[in-house]
Amino acid sequence: MKTKREEAEIAADEEGAAKRQKLIEQSSPQLAFDNPLLPLASYDDDDEEEEDDKRGGEEGRLVNNGRRAEQNGQSYYEEDDDEEDEGGNGGQGNRSRTIEIRRDCPYLDSVNRQVLDFDFEKFCSVSLSNLNVYACLVCGKYYQGRGQKSHAYTHSLEAGHHVYINLRTEKVYCLPDGYEVIDPSLDDIRHVLNPRFAREQVGQLDTNRQWSRALDGSDYLPGMVGLNNIKETDFVNVTIQSLMRVTPLRNFFLVPENYSHCKSQLVHRFGELTRKIWHARNFKGQVSPHEFLQAVMKASKKRFRIGAQSDPVEFMSWLLNTLHGDLKSSKKGSSIIHQCFQGELEVVKESHHKQNGDDGGTAVGEVIMETSKMPFLMLGLDLPPPPLFKDIMEKNIIPQVPLFNILKKFDGEFVTEVVRPRLARMRYRVTKLPQYLILHMRRFTRNNFFVEKNPTLVNFPVKNLELKDYIPLPVRNEKERLRSKYDLIANIVHDGKPGEGSYRVFVQRKSEELWYEMQDLHVSETLPQMVALSEAYMQIYEQQQ
Repeated sequence: MKTKREEAEIAADEEGAAKRQKLIEQSSPQLAFDNPLLPLASYDDDDEEEEDDKRGGEEGRLVNNGRRAEQNGQSYYEEDDDEEDEGGNGGQGNRSRTIEIRRDCPYLDSVNRQVLDFDFEKFCSVSLSNLNVYACLVCGKYYQGRGQKSHAYTHSLEAGHHVYINLRTEKVYCLPDGYEVIDPSLDDIRHVLNPRFAREQVGQLDTNRQWSRALDGSDYLPGMVGLNNIKETDFVNVTIQSLMRVTPLRNFFLVPENYSHCKSQLVHRFGELTRKIWHARNFKGQVSPHEFLQAVMKASKKRFRIGAQSDPVEFMSWLLNTLHGDLKSSKKGSSIIHQCFQGELEVVKESHHKQNGDDGGTAVGEVIMETSKMPFLMLGLDLPPPPLFKDIMEKNIIPQVPLFNILKKFDGEFVTEVVRPRLARMRYRVTKLPQYLILHMRRFTRNNFFVEKNPTLVNFPVKNLELKDYIPLPVRNEKERLRSKYDLIANIVHDGKPGEGSYRVFVQRKSEELWYEMQDLHVSETLPQMVALSEAYMQIYEQQQ
């Protein structure tokens, strides 16, 4: 026989179990099947309501997946706890937990901005996962999660570092206490993590002459910051620095809403890098293009990779075509790439077709003429071969050639001999000029044994390149003014031996019309005359409006 007390305890236990079961049924989504992936799906961030709490003065309103309440002067809200630990929650679905919001945190003075660097991939330094990653604002390291079994929670107990920012939602938390910190003093960290530009700011970038100051006291110009050479990635750096001078392209990528529909990782990483280069509130005067390079390696299937020197002309061509392919909305759709760089050529191909004569013996050559229109993003210019012999002083003369001489290739009269796929004579004529003209001097020639570099210097004007004086250009109609005058905005140079050497670039700062020489992290002002004395390899010209 059970005593009355034992019976009461058993009844209370059963009632408690029934209540718990009912609570689980109410809080868990009813699944029609057992989902084997549910424990894995628990990595999703516990802060899914990214935009739902607009912070400040909204304690009483409902949140997306939680409620706000106020007790004893403190704000709270409930959120679905998807990420509690590394391993999941055993398939029970989302659990709700109450998050306290505080405006006073005693640990804010431990935040060390000197060690913060958000240029590298957002991976947990312990688990190497990129899901639900927090940055410790005291030591700068990345950790996953903030539940009681997470790496960030463990780090907060072991190292005594208490302030963490979620790298996706930009919310700041104090661990191990678990409350959210809302303090305006942290806004500068959010701006460095994810730089933002209003459309009015974007329009004023080319008139802004103001320098910015980094945390170490050094001054830098927004848009003129050095790029870190991770390992033989100078070919990427000079290409990026050149494209940053193309105003419509830069303005497009400074506003993420312009390409929010695009799913390409490369497009978003390029936009992120553009915003960091032009951001006026950086903690340091340089940027590491690490995340962009990872996206490049993935998109190009390791054709361009860290640690292997490549050609900036090949990289520029691949990058523009890939960005265009990712951005265009339809098969015939245009993109910001084509709006900036696409021109049109008329190509006349003259080839000989062999034919047997009437007597069956001799072959008579029939000339076939084919005319076609071909779009282009870049024009390749052939340099005259350098002299084979040394002069009296036993030194090789470095020949010089005016740019206009090698531009004759596109006047519609100059004949270019082509061997592949079959012997033919080609004539090219420009029928449509782009807003931004990219010229490439073919300095490197490959034979069966080695790569040879042509040292010929090209003499070119830095301002007022008038194309119609040297290339016959079509006039669309009499009312429309032909825009054929161009100014140089970027000039990429190769130094050293073929297959080795390094790249640097001269770029123009529009607000003051000053020229800067940039080689990885090195940025220095230079004279326009120095730009024209270099071995130009690739140039970008801007059409005068």
